[in-house]
Amino acid sequence: MSSALSVTNLTCRYNGQAVLQNLSLPVEDNEIVCLLGASGCGKTTLLKAIAGLLPLESGCMTINGRVVVDDTTWLPPEKRNIGMIFQDYALFPHLTVAENIAFGLKDWDKTRILAKIQEMLELVHLTKLDDRYPHQLSGGQQQRVAIARALACEPDLILLDEPFSNIDTQVRHGLIKEIRRIFKAQGVTAIFVTHSREEAFAFADRLAVMNNGIIEQFGCATDLYYRPSSRFVAEFLGAGSYLPATVKNDKHLFTPFGDIEFSSEYAYQQDDNVEWLLRPQNLHVQPQIDGDGVIVEQQFMGDNCRYTVQYQGHSLVVNSHLILNIGDKVAINVEPHEPVVFATAC
Repeated sequence: MSSALSVTNLTCRYNGQAVLQNLSLPVEDNEIVCLLGASGCGKTTLLKAIAGLLPLESGCMTINGRVVVDDTTWLPPEKRNIGMIFQDYALFPHLTVAENIAFGLKDWDKTRILAKIQEMLELVHLTKLDDRYPHQLSGGQQQRVAIARALACEPDLILLDEPFSNIDTQVRHGLIKEIRRIFKAQGVTAIFVTHSREEAFAFADRLAVMNNGIIEQFGCATDLYYRPSSRFVAEFLGAGSYLPATVKNDKHLFTPFGDIEFSSEYAYQQDDNVEWLLRPQNLHVQPQIDGDGVIVEQQFMGDNCRYTVQYQGHSLVVNSHLILNIGDKVAINVEPHEPVVFATAC
């Protein structure tokens, strides 16, 4: 695949403080990338920098091979051929759906504009709502209009800032699935910002987990979830437990569950103390009268239950379809998986 967007060594400062620090990000053609992180981590700043809405201290940026920023070049936002979709939709309240979609097409001839409006209405399933105004639409329908307006201009790249945060929970999942289908069918390259890992997992091809102006880890969701490069990434992407372990050799760990096979790719020495990350899915519980584990907390999740199990002085988070009660004794086993370990926290 060719690179649709390349950001290299980008640094941006506010009031003398680096908000983005020597940051690089490659985005492939027809790829949806999520900038994921907590408030203040720099994800919206990066989105604005890509759009050309913020000055940069240094760095290089290309879109489809065309330089938009480097030491001698600065293309203004209107010349970057980027579409933007905002959290609050940013539709013009005095314009109809059709007029909103056509807003950026003023230089086109009338026949072409009408054809593009019809194409976009069909694409987002709003063909019978072309003469309505934004206040007559649901939140999901307004977001579809915003998508149609952005796509109508045939941009090289679409940027989305918290696009699903104002959508009712009941319709959000369906809308995410539908917009992803539209983007893939249209060959759209997109970058979107969210603080929701559920939205990121459902919508993106790859995730860039951001923290304090840097990208902690970049890759597909399963890699980041099951093979996080840092404790920050591990904890941001979901629940987990840590058990103390000792590196026995380059193939085994000694743990409270006994010897566990271990990958030699980790740069640890024999007898190093480490912390072993266990996702809830890595553990299995079964009621047992003389079990070594005790249920101390329970949370009903709908399709399963999440339990906190006290085991040999350690708290372990476990998902299970079994209905257990606080105080129940259980046997706890580790499902086969490649262990992820981190240096012991000081």
